Amino acid sequence: MSGSVNKAIVLGNLCADPDIRRTQDGRPIANVTVATNETWKDKSTGERREKAEFHRVVIFSEGLCKVAENYLRKGSKVYLEGQIATRKWQDQSGNDRYSTEIVLQGFDSKLVMLDGPSGDRSPARTSYDEPDAAGHPASSSALDDDIPFAPEWRG
Repeated sequence: MSGSVNKAIVLGNLCADPDIRRTQDGRPIANVTVATNETWKDKSTGERREKAEFHRVVIFSEGLCKVAENYLRKGSKVYLEGQIATRKWQDQSGNDRYSTEIVLQGFDSKLVMLDGPSGDRSPARTSYDEPDAAGHPASSSALDDDIPFAPEWRG
């Protein structure tokens, strides 16, 4: 099918500190779980109800992994854009198992920290787009942020 789109957008809070692992050649991979909440008023009882969803997120982008490792902590509020991917594997009993994740890799991935870099819950907003193939930021607005650090693609 031409013209298809695979894009996931999640705005929520980290359930735990990022889990950073490294490939055999030293590249980082960050795994995080993001909780999103839905609230409503029950029509029959009038009580306020809440439902949480938990989203597995895998970050393959080296620059975004560095940001996750250095600045994200349990409870951090984040906005993420990536793609939905389903992995299939076999467990020890030989049964097929599936896992659906949001994957951040490539130029169209995005991570926005909605808390301050230290997790201080200040109204700071810091956005990271993946650089293009030449290593330039995807948008010039990311260069205008007053942040005390610079991702490696900034010169």
